[in-house]
Amino acid sequence: MTHTGRAFPHPVYEQYVLQPFFRDALTYYYQPILAANKAHAVMLYRSGIIDHANARALLDALHAIETDEQGATAYQSGVEDLFFVIENALIKAAGPAYGGNLQLGRSRNDLGYALTRLAIRPLQLDTIRALLDLRAIILAFARQHLATLMPGYTHTQPAQPTTMAHYMAGVLAFLERDTRRMWFAYATNNASPLGAAALTGTGFPVDRDLSAALLGFDAVMASTYDSIGASDNLTDVAGALSSLAVNLSRFTHDMLFWATQESGAIRLDDSFIQISSIMPQKRNPVVLEHIRARASRMLAQAQGIIVQCHNIPFGDTQDIEDEIFPLLFGSLETSVEILRLYGAVIETLHVNVEHLRQRAIAGFTTVTELADTLVREAGLPFRQAHSIVSAMVTHALAHDLAPGDLTGDLLARISQEKIGHAVQLSDAALREALDPAAFVHKRSGYGGAAPAATAAVLDQIEAQLAADRDTYDRAVARLEQAAHTLQREIDAITAG
Repeated sequence: MTHTGRAFPHPVYEQYVLQPFFRDALTYYYQPILAANKAHAVMLYRSGIIDHANARALLDALHAIETDEQGATAYQSGVEDLFFVIENALIKAAGPAYGGNLQLGRSRNDLGYALTRLAIRPLQLDTIRALLDLRAIILAFARQHLATLMPGYTHTQPAQPTTMAHYMAGVLAFLERDTRRMWFAYATNNASPLGAAALTGTGFPVDRDLSAALLGFDAVMASTYDSIGASDNLTDVAGALSSLAVNLSRFTHDMLFWATQESGAIRLDDSFIQISSIMPQKRNPVVLEHIRARASRMLAQAQGIIVQCHNIPFGDTQDIEDEIFPLLFGSLETSVEILRLYGAVIETLHVNVEHLRQRAIAGFTTVTELADTLVREAGLPFRQAHSIVSAMVTHALAHDLAPGDLTGDLLARISQEKIGHAVQLSDAALREALDPAAFVHKRSGYGGAAPAATAAVLDQIEAQLAADRDTYDRAVARLEQAAHTLQREIDAITAG
């Protein structure tokens, strides 16, 4: 018995593959495919591959498609994808003698990978812009809190006094690096595969440099095989977003702790607080929970991109085309949501300054400086000083003494027990050694917690932020200039 099979497409394939991918393509590929088609028509004409009449007919048809509100935006059963929907509309509008010539010198392969790169590009710039905005907000916040004392933590326990600005300078440092990672991913992505055709290039004398320039690409991919096989433009995005997700989730962990009644460090603005349906006293910091959840989602999407790319052939494959859309575009869109939410939270955040100052000394966080003082003023080796101070803290905890209860007499008695002779230190010197403000001001080296040292770091951070904004502005201007150049070429052809 001969089986001829059903007509394409099978209804299940259409339901789960063709229709959802067509919707995705309309969302992310529609404007890129129109721009790529226009640029290709201009390039074919400028390279002498088609004549003026053909170029004008193609460009007029593309304009008609673009301005037709229904036209090529409706799914057509039996037509495989957006590419063929637009090609059919183009042939109908320009006529078969001209309409079919737009595919000269290219394939769906190099076009498809170019469309992905074009579609990723504005989303990358959105993420970079949101990163720059958040950095500016946190920088302004940090400058307000150069002298705001707080406990710094290691292993989740109070370790040493620091300042809110010093902590935030650390956050700004990783956000600056994450911005660089996204720029690296942008550079990898913004290279043109056009002219590679299916994979070996084309026999037509296409001008790959012109195609790239008209679409705002910074470079042409040298290898035509790499042009249709590369996936590192996707995995570089995933890598940058993975780092951002991990960094922001750790920041969120601290923020959620600071927002607890037990910590009392910060108070989120009422506009971000949801109440309990039964417990009147509750102020639930749900915005941070949503940020945490979305950071996890972004990380999962980014890791999904890498997993989906890791075990496929080096060549054209659906795994890194339609199938990767939800992960690729979803991860970039999620990043912008997170960054903008964080900016709004920080802009409206209240810091409980006095409470944090009191917490900065609780738990004997300043005793490192007491040990250092014994080295400087009593001439002790650091290990001896460390053992004496450790014994003093043990004694204080056993007798429910606060740091302010420690005295020179207690130091003399404990040092006699620990090293065989009494170490003398005045009560005033001891109080200064245990004072959190004095502790912080002594950390005045490069990058230290002292307000002046932190302010100097923030100045450097501000200068780099300004440079990054210039880079962003130049990238946007370059794309705008490319779009203007393409339109001038189109106008010259269609008006001729």
